[in-house]
Amino acid sequence: MPAWPRLSNALIAVFLSIVALLMVLPFLNVIAVSFSSSRAIVSNEVVLWPVEFNTRTYYNLYRDGNLIRSLRNTVILTVGGTVLNMVATTLISFPLSRPNFRGRKLFLSLIIFTMLFSGGIIPTYVLVQQLGLLNTFWSVWLTTLVSTWNLFIMKTFFGTIPASLTEAAAIDGANDLFILVRIILPLSMPVIATLTLFYAVGHWNSYFNVMLYITRSQLHTVMVLLVQMIRSVDPQLLETAPDSTEITRYMTPEGVQAAAIVVATVPIMLVYPFLQKYFVKGVMIGSLKQ
Repeated sequence: MPAWPRLSNALIAVFLSIVALLMVLPFLNVIAVSFSSSRAIVSNEVVLWPVEFNTRTYYNLYRDGNLIRSLRNTVILTVGGTVLNMVATTLISFPLSRPNFRGRKLFLSLIIFTMLFSGGIIPTYVLVQQLGLLNTFWSVWLTTLVSTWNLFIMKTFFGTIPASLTEAAAIDGANDLFILVRIILPLSMPVIATLTLFYAVGHWNSYFNVMLYITRSQLHTVMVLLVQMIRSVDPQLLETAPDSTEITRYMTPEGVQAAAIVVATVPIMLVYPFLQKYFVKGVMIGSLKQ
C-alpha cells in the first residue's frame, strides 16, 4: 500500500480515537464520582477512578424508592412505546413500498408535509387533554407514534427486497398480511433492529413530552426524576435528612447527581451490543434512494 493511504488511515484512526475519548472520559468521571466519598468529591480528587470507594449513594437512592418507581415507569414507557412505534411504522411502510399501491404519491406527499409543519405544542396539548389522555403513557405513545424519518428508512428498505418474492407468494395465494409477516419481516431484521434501537433510545431519554403530559409524580420517568434531582439536590437537603451525620459523610449533591446519571444511562447502553451488528447495515441500506 502506498505511503499516503496508510498515513491517511492513521490520521483518521487518531482522530476517531480522540473523539471517542472525548465522549468516554466524561462518563468515566461521572462513574468515578458516583462511587467516591464526599471528602474526595469536595476536594476535587476524583478524576477517572473512584477515591475512597463506597456505594452508599446508590444505597440511599434505591432506599428512597422514587428511583425504582421511575425506572419501572421508564421501562414500561420504552417497551410499550417501541412496540407501538414498530407496529405502526411497519404497517404504514409496507403498502407505501409497493409501486402498485393506489394513491401512493399522495400519501407520501402528506407524510413529507408533516416533516415540515406540525400542529404546534398548544394545539397538540389541547387535543391530548380533550381525548382524556393526560397523566397516561398513551399521551406520549400516541404523540410520538411514527417518526417520518424512520418511516422512510423502513419503506426504502422494503423496496430493496426483490419483487419476485412477493409476486411468487401472491401467485400461490398468499395475502398481504402473510407476505408481510412470513416474507418481508424475516428479511428485514437489520432495519427492524436499527429502528427499534432508535425508538427505544428516544423513549428512554424522553423528558419534555413526559413533563408536558404527565404531572403525576407516580408516573414520572427516570429522566424527569434526574432533572428534578439535578435542580433540587443541595447540601441543606442532605443535612436535614434522617441520619444526616452519617449520610453527609458519604453523599454530596454531586455524588447523588452522578449516581442518578449512571443509573439512568447504563440500562439503555447495555442494549447497543446486541443490536450493533444490525445497526450499520440497517441504516445504510434503508437510506438508499430508489
